[in-house]
Amino acid sequence: MTAVAINARAAVRGEIGGVERLAREMVTRLPRLNPQRYRVIKPPQKLAHKAGHAWEQAALPLLARDAQLIYSPANLAPLASRRNVVVIHDVAALRHPEWYSSAYVRYQRALLPRLAQRARLVITVSEFSKQELVDVLGADPERIVVVPNGVDERFNPTQRTAHDRPYVLVVGTRIARKNVAALEESGRRLSALGIDLVHAGSGRAYMRDEQETGIFRELGYVPDEDMPSLYANALVLAMPSLYEGFGLPCLEAMACGTPVIASNTAALPETTGNAAVLVDPDDHTAFADALQKLATDDAHRKELSRKAIERAQQFTWERTAALTDAAIEPLLG
Repeated sequence: MTAVAINARAAVRGEIGGVERLAREMVTRLPRLNPQRYRVIKPPQKLAHKAGHAWEQAALPLLARDAQLIYSPANLAPLASRRNVVVIHDVAALRHPEWYSSAYVRYQRALLPRLAQRARLVITVSEFSKQELVDVLGADPERIVVVPNGVDERFNPTQRTAHDRPYVLVVGTRIARKNVAALEESGRRLSALGIDLVHAGSGRAYMRDEQETGIFRELGYVPDEDMPSLYANALVLAMPSLYEGFGLPCLEAMACGTPVIASNTAALPETTGNAAVLVDPDDHTAFADALQKLATDDAHRKELSRKAIERAQQFTWERTAALTDAAIEPLLG
């Protein structure tokens, strides 16, 4: 009998965001940590997205019928099962439905509160998100464990190479909550200094996009293997998000020694600690001032880079896997 079945639906998706990153890492690392305890259940890749909802709700519990628990690392889990350990990263779609399609919001609204209230255990990625789960979903705080994300060893300063033109990087899916319009003034100022403002990330069908501003050099979706170099060669990572449950791009940039300017809201202060410049995301001039200063001040960048690397070293996927395993173990009896 398997102790824990791992729901690998998000791990088979082609494009990777923070949710998919955690899923992929746990699918690999939990069985490596305790091979007798964990078994991975993967759907066909064609069921990774919307088409896989029925697989997750109906087929997965049957495929995992020999398991004591079902661990689902990507927000959703089989609602009818009483064996769920579910990772809920945030409740953005319920807190800010205007950022998502109405169908997506309806599905999240129908499932998330019931999953959070019925699950044997809820794991989330930050203290900020834990409080959101309590406030928005009515989850019992005694059954929520915070397990922060990690950063892969591939993200490190050795990825730096000679680059033709300096750039400030923005990473994230194309959705209004990323607040990239806040960087319009920043983009004009940086352009005058010969510095590009580069955006990596694509849209998703269930997300409402922001209006095009024309200030970015758009890269679209960047393959995972190219991300360490893209981070490491940036002057600064800018993250003006209005809402983040964790803010993994900050951590990945910091691990590469790239200084971060981020919003002073949601989970971003918790993730970045004292190793980033934090700015009010609604104050576009303040963001432009901070970016201009950091992009042109070598000494400040060097000092912040040192702090960033030290901060990021505290977050590893091995730690995430070990904390997850430790949270699950008492449920096995």
